[in-house]
Amino acid sequence: MLLEVEGSLRLFGGLERLFGRLREGLDAMELTAQLAVAPVARAALWRARGHGARLEEVPLAALSLEPEVFEFLKSIGLSKVGGLIALPRDGLARRCGQALLDDLDCALGTVPEAREYFTPPPRFAAKLELPAEVSRAEGLLFAARRLLVQLEGLLAARHAGVRGFTLTLLQSKASTVVEVRLASPAREAQRLGQLLREKLATLSLSCPVEAIRLEAGDFSPLHARTAGMFGDALAEDESWGRLAERLQARLGPDAVYGLATHPDHRPEYSWRRVEPGEWDPREFRHPGPRPLWLLQAPRPMREDDLQLLAGPERIECGWWDGDEARRDYFIVRFADSSLGWVYREAGAWFLHGLFA
Repeated sequence: MLLEVEGSLRLFGGLERLFGRLREGLDAMELTAQLAVAPVARAALWRARGHGARLEEVPLAALSLEPEVFEFLKSIGLSKVGGLIALPRDGLARRCGQALLDDLDCALGTVPEAREYFTPPPRFAAKLELPAEVSRAEGLLFAARRLLVQLEGLLAARHAGVRGFTLTLLQSKASTVVEVRLASPAREAQRLGQLLREKLATLSLSCPVEAIRLEAGDFSPLHARTAGMFGDALAEDESWGRLAERLQARLGPDAVYGLATHPDHRPEYSWRRVEPGEWDPREFRHPGPRPLWLLQAPRPMREDDLQLLAGPERIECGWWDGDEARRDYFIVRFADSSLGWVYREAGAWFLHGLFA
């Protein structure tokens, strides 16, 4: 793998710190690699294949030469790139071909080398064969972390996050799909792993798992955010969102959800259920004050018990769905000084809600 890093050295604090970050990422994915740096791509590639040796000390075996060319150079006593550079160019071209000279010039930086840049894919899908069969769902988390780190790297390259992913447990007789949903777009492997742990803790396997496959799509833009100096409302909202998604992963999607307003003037129809973290900036706004607590069913009341403070507010709608409402709403004070929301309909009074 070739990386152009000159433009990133200041961001990472120098070449050694950048190398340290690369090694940390490789260790997290349990991969080994030989790192090398050079002014041009071909020289960096040869140095990496030569275990970091200086370009002149790189063995010819690292150059991927044609077998007949390698045997010829070996027969005349050459074993390193330095000896190849010292040979007369005309004679080297006649004996080994112009392609070898072109590769050598690219490594020395005397001619430019065009390369096609890598474009991260728009979806993630990776499979991991397990070294041994796993019978307990919790035991799959260690292997899944390796795939989650790969997913985090792809999302970081695309400056994106995901609102969910699936882990498929491949078994000899069947496959089990574990779906994980998030309250807000994220890409941190640690956060994704915490939610996956909650899901796996409630899962019982019918037969051992032989391999796992992680898939994610529908990437959402996710850019770095600078924290506020005097409190950070966005960070606090994110903390609540993470708590909701962990509870949802443990208790199920029907146990934890959010509430939002709905464009209907009838109070019993003016709310809707939403996923944690979902919010529409064009939310419906009611024209008047509304109590925090609505009764499940309006309670009949006597007019003598009411002290009217504000109103009436006329609500007349619903003729289109068969549940028409023609009500006059008032804010009232009761004998114990509490505030209520009552309405009058067809000459009768009803208590519909209480103010906090």
